[in-house]
Amino acid sequence: MDAAGFAAATNVSRETLNRLNLYESQIKLWQPRINLVASATLADLWHRHFLDSAQLLPLVPAEARFFVDLGSGGGFPGLVLAILLEERRQSCASGLDGEPERRWRFVLVESDGRKCAFLREVARRTGVAVEILSTRIENPQTHAKLASADVVTARALAPLDRLLDWAAPLFGERTVGLFLKGQSAEAEVEAALSRWAFDVSFVPSVTAADARIVVVRNLRQR
Repeated sequence: MDAAGFAAATNVSRETLNRLNLYESQIKLWQPRINLVASATLADLWHRHFLDSAQLLPLVPAEARFFVDLGSGGGFPGLVLAILLEERRQSCASGLDGEPERRWRFVLVESDGRKCAFLREVARRTGVAVEILSTRIENPQTHAKLASADVVTARALAPLDRLLDWAAPLFGERTVGLFLKGQSAEAEVEAALSRWAFDVSFVPSVTAADARIVVVRNLRQR
């Protein structure tokens, strides 16, 4: 898949596609110095990373304004979602959508300082409004800065039971967790249910036949 194929699959605007093209160029520039993606996937960025992240967009509630991406790494899925939602954010900020203005907030949490520098550079070049926290997810100070989010995302970060340990302080009554998982998704959910109670649904991945998006709501500890 190339940029044109991605645009055909997602129906993004030309402005959004231009931002993603800038993102692609920065990955290729920084990759020799920082391991942002697996080297074997570098030639397939638009499918393996951009489309894999973009498939979360239809699952984002229309009223969502506060997003937290855990373990952002090279920006997947959080920075891709921020780019895809930038035009919606601008429309809300200007009042064009007819809704009362509510502050948008996109937070990317990443403990690797070099990757944070990369994320900041991509955000600067694409003009996307994101906050980048260079900290460990499990730190209480991190949770204190975030409180309840509308949407919590993560990809390839940790088994679900451990991921929920980190995500739980960010969950409120209406929070939705969107977690990209591989073939072990069902087994990870079963393991997590031994300590956590939550509503869950599985959405088939559009990028890998054996992968799933695990959608978590109403998270609470047993």
